[in-house]
Amino acid sequence: MTDQTLDPQIHVHELGKRAREAARGLATAGTDAKNTALLEAAKALRARSAELIEANDADVASVAGSKPESFIDRLRLTDDRIEGMASALEDIAALPDPVGRVLATFERPNGLNIERVAVPIGVIGMIYESRPNVGADASALCLKSGNAVILRGGSESRHSTRVIVECMQAGLAAAGLPRNAVQTIQTPDRAAVAALLEAVEHVDLVIPRGGRGLVELVRDKAKVPTLLHLDGNCHSYVHESADIDKAVAIIRNAKLRRTGVCGATESVVIDRSIANSVVPKLADIMAGDCELRGDAEAAAIDARIVPASEEDWNTEYLDPIASVKIVAGLDEAIAWVDEHSSHHTDAIMAEDDAAARRFMTSIDSAIVMHNASTQFADGGEFGMGAEIGIATGKMHARGPVGLEQLCSFKYMVHGTGQIRP
Repeated sequence: MTDQTLDPQIHVHELGKRAREAARGLATAGTDAKNTALLEAAKALRARSAELIEANDADVASVAGSKPESFIDRLRLTDDRIEGMASALEDIAALPDPVGRVLATFERPNGLNIERVAVPIGVIGMIYESRPNVGADASALCLKSGNAVILRGGSESRHSTRVIVECMQAGLAAAGLPRNAVQTIQTPDRAAVAALLEAVEHVDLVIPRGGRGLVELVRDKAKVPTLLHLDGNCHSYVHESADIDKAVAIIRNAKLRRTGVCGATESVVIDRSIANSVVPKLADIMAGDCELRGDAEAAAIDARIVPASEEDWNTEYLDPIASVKIVAGLDEAIAWVDEHSSHHTDAIMAEDDAAARRFMTSIDSAIVMHNASTQFADGGEFGMGAEIGIATGKMHARGPVGLEQLCSFKYMVHGTGQIRP
């Protein structure tokens, strides 16, 4: 349970010490033991699903009326979502162990044999908001990749997080692995976040997952290395060669399947040459479910589109709202998307493969798609079992961060008595 009386600095320091010790044990754990821990944790989630729903109901009730529905949707757990969490643990268990992979080998003229070998990063600090399933996914990915993790979920998900962590620890104990490989910060005091961000002695990497405010805080305050993205202002561009019916169906899914996820399309960009055909069909398929805010051209084509402001072009709505921009062609589309995208995920709808290839090569985003919903921007959909987040930076990892991305590497040099002249 959370404890209001804990000193945040001392508490995080103790968690860090235990995590560092657990990481040493986990780094040398065998694949079978790690898989057993994951499978047993999945069983525990299913066995305690009623308790987890009850805990989650308390979390939802604590913010009901004070948060938008998109936030509540991210917070809420259902039987299906708990089953999804458990299944994700099983999927991760079925994946190859990333630790110990030989990434490269080469032999020097002096006979030295050098191997580049994948190894765990060490201790991961995971800071996230609202979505309690992130705790399960992050714990599982860290466990399989040999990393210990310290979770800091939002105060609004504290009851759910407690049960999830207990399930993960039960799996670790059943496999004979250190329980402290998965821990959670047990005080709601925000000073604990600052302590985690400065815990360079104990924490090797911090990953935030949440709104722009959280990510900017981590970016600006962290002394520990970070892996992050600010937001998901994702675009779907309809090229003049697009199959229009297919394109608008994809865009409806990309926007409305779940509006609160970072891979949701927030802006639709349309070639002027086909705008008179695309805009009404887009308005039809979104009618009653999504507000469309467009530029003057789009609004002139269909009265159901309301005028957009300059702010709309750079907004991650996370709600049933999308902006609509008309462009002169591929070059203008590339320039517009590159200017306004958050470089998370962008898509092109086109039957012209050359145009699609040019768009995908030119757009500087972590994920670029062709004739597919941007909501596929997800580690599970990429075959990673799950993801700990989407990285939009260019160092270490980019796009969905799964098992391989949670490993670093070291060089192992084998000699036969060589000395350097």
